[in-house]
Amino acid sequence: MARAIATILLMAIVLVAAMQAVSSVDITDTDLASEKSLWALYDRWCEHHSVARGLGEKARRFSVFKENARMVHKFNHGGAPYKLSLNLFGDMTDEEVDDGYGRCSSPLPNSAKQSQDRVTHGVLAARDNYPIYVDWRMTGYDQRPSAVTNVKMQRGCGACWAFAATAAVEGINSIRTRKLVSLSAQQLIDCDKESGGCKGGNPVLAFKYMIDHGGISTEADYPYFADDHGYCLVPKRKDPIVTIDGFKEVPPKDEVALLQAVAAQPVVVGIDTKTFRRYGGGVFVGPCGTNQTHSMTVVGYGTTDETDPIDYWIIKNSWGPKWGEDGYIRMARGVNGGTEGLCGILMGGASYPVKN
Repeated sequence: MARAIATILLMAIVLVAAMQAVSSVDITDTDLASEKSLWALYDRWCEHHSVARGLGEKARRFSVFKENARMVHKFNHGGAPYKLSLNLFGDMTDEEVDDGYGRCSSPLPNSAKQSQDRVTHGVLAARDNYPIYVDWRMTGYDQRPSAVTNVKMQRGCGACWAFAATAAVEGINSIRTRKLVSLSAQQLIDCDKESGGCKGGNPVLAFKYMIDHGGISTEADYPYFADDHGYCLVPKRKDPIVTIDGFKEVPPKDEVALLQAVAAQPVVVGIDTKTFRRYGGGVFVGPCGTNQTHSMTVVGYGTTDETDPIDYWIIKNSWGPKWGEDGYIRMARGVNGGTEGLCGILMGGASYPVKN
């Protein structure tokens, strides 16, 4: 009985946490009524996101901003189960968002695929027994701390692959050691020479780097710079340094396998982000492509509590806490027959670190 009550409470907490969306700049019909009111809306947006623009730049950006505002407002009155937002990309074009934030995950080179068996401890065998709800952001479950650190911001550096990889390692390290430690994405950017730093990389290569080089530094010891230093600055060995023993792949086009993996720990996935740049909350249901140019970390899954429930993934991004639902997106699962998955999440490349 006590176990059942605890399970119900856990489910309730997960649902509340999942529905919590970040505060954003709301849009009303009045805001769109005139150039003057649109300028006032733009000023509010700049203040909310701490954006400073010169006069010339601001005038140019305003034309982009007002088109985005109109598009967001129109979409949000269309009855979709998710909302768009004037988020941090409010005065940026889609191409600018993709160039600065979205195109940051590269396929594995052939050389890495050939040597992969040496560092891979097999693949996950899918099973049918997995929990109904999982949220690794929670504390206290199974007498452990959270397995997810704060949402980070890659800014203009194309390092989503490094943030996704460190988030997965932070997760398994917390699960195994009961200590949540924020790890250095910057070390991967500077020191993983098989990846391309701010020009993009691959989380599997990041795992391989950590295995080959005895672990990774904490973020405190090797802080984020949002650019390539041009050389590796690994400090002299300090404790704690976090190590992993290997990594595993999730079989492609197998939703049950991904569910089973996420039930055990946070998992890195490749996703097509083009259609949710301006996501603001709710369960994203598409439409979406399958071009996996962005790496993110799945930290849980669940089902909405409504008349027509929607199954979803809980995914951590690296676009800061003012994007989406406090930096996360809930994305529909059980889509496309469980083979491709929404936005290509099941197309391959999902992986997670092993720590004994």
